[in-house]
Amino acid sequence: MFVRSLSLGVAAVALLSSGAMAADLIIPTTPQPIYESAGFSWDGLYAGVEAGGVFADDVAGVSNSRGLVGAVVGVNFTVADPIVLGVELQGDYLFENDNVGDAGLFLALGHVGAVVTDQVLVYAAGGFGAITQNGDSSGVYALGAGVDFAVTDNVSIRGEILGLGNFDDNNNDFFDAAKATVGVFYHF
Repeated sequence: MFVRSLSLGVAAVALLSSGAMAADLIIPTTPQPIYESAGFSWDGLYAGVEAGGVFADDVAGVSNSRGLVGAVVGVNFTVADPIVLGVELQGDYLFENDNVGDAGLFLALGHVGAVVTDQVLVYAAGGFGAITQNGDSSGVYALGAGVDFAVTDNVSIRGEILGLGNFDDNNNDFFDAAKATVGVFYHF
């Protein structure tokens, strides 16, 4: 009788404890990642618009200061951790000033930049292009710098200033004008 009651007691304890364990099931969870994304990516294709002005002494027949609006398309490549290289095409419409007619400014630029923080890119730019006015076209070169600020995951704003000079400069000034712009860009 004692063995039988002991067997029933052990069986009861085994049944009750297994029911208690069933309530405490361990559900596997995935751990949180240790690495988080680095923030804004400056790599890849981008396009946008810019507005500003050209402040000219005389560059390719454009004299005095003029307002401008334009479009920009470019691509960036990160070659080392903070270093970014890029190429860019700019096409700007220069508004008429002093009844000399509207003009167009077209530039092909190369960029060398450094990512200061995840949201800030500082760069130097240089290139060449042309100014067209009244059916005439003249070659120009450009050197300058700018800074881009990321405002969302795909949108950045920019401030840029470029010195513009004539290839056929008779007065031997290195820069004959300055182009100052602000822009908004979408990064694909």
